[in-house]
Amino acid sequence: MVEMKKYEKATLGAGCFWCIEAVFQDVKGVEEVISGYTGGKIKNPSYREICTGMTGHAEVAQVTYDPAIITFEELLEVFWVFHDPTTLNRQDNDVGTQYRSVIYYHDEQQKVIAEQSKVEVATPMYDRPIVTEISPLGVFYLADEEHQDFYKRNPNYGYCRVIIDPKVNKVRAKFADKIKD
Repeated sequence: MVEMKKYEKATLGAGCFWCIEAVFQDVKGVEEVISGYTGGKIKNPSYREICTGMTGHAEVAQVTYDPAIITFEELLEVFWVFHDPTTLNRQDNDVGTQYRSVIYYHDEQQKVIAEQSKVEVATPMYDRPIVTEISPLGVFYLADEEHQDFYKRNPNYGYCRVIIDPKVNKVRAKFADKIKD
C-alpha cells in the first residue's frame, strides 16, 4: 500500500506576495506556494482593489508543506528573517495595510506556535517591537494568474532584482540546510 503524504498549510503576509512566494518556493518540504489575499472585508477582491489599501485584505502567500520535512515552527523562522516585522504596514517601498506583517493561523495549534515564535524567535532578533499581527484565517482569495510564480517567470524584472533577490539570497545563506537542491 502506498503511504499518502499529509500536507499542512501556512498563510503568511510579509509585504508583497511575490517576495513571500519566491522565498518559500526554495524551502525543502514546501510543496506549493500560492499568492492571494485574506483578512479583509470584501469578497473576491481584485489586485487593483487591493492596491487601494481600502479592502482590509493583506497580500499573502499560502504555503502547502510536508510537516515530516519542515515544521510550522521552522517556516516561521524563515518568515522572521526575510522581512522586517517591526515596520507597521510597510516592507521596503511597499506601503499600506495590504503589506502588513501577519500570520494567519489555520488552527489553535498554529496560533500557539505563532505567538510563541513571535516572543522567543522574533523578539530577540530585533531592537524594536514586533508589530506582526496573529489572526485567524478567514477566506483566502487566489490572486490572478499573472501574480503566481512571478519571481520564477520574471527574474530580470526590476522589482525582482532589487527587492526579491536580496531576500531570497539572505534566506538561502542563512538556511542553506533547508533549501531545495
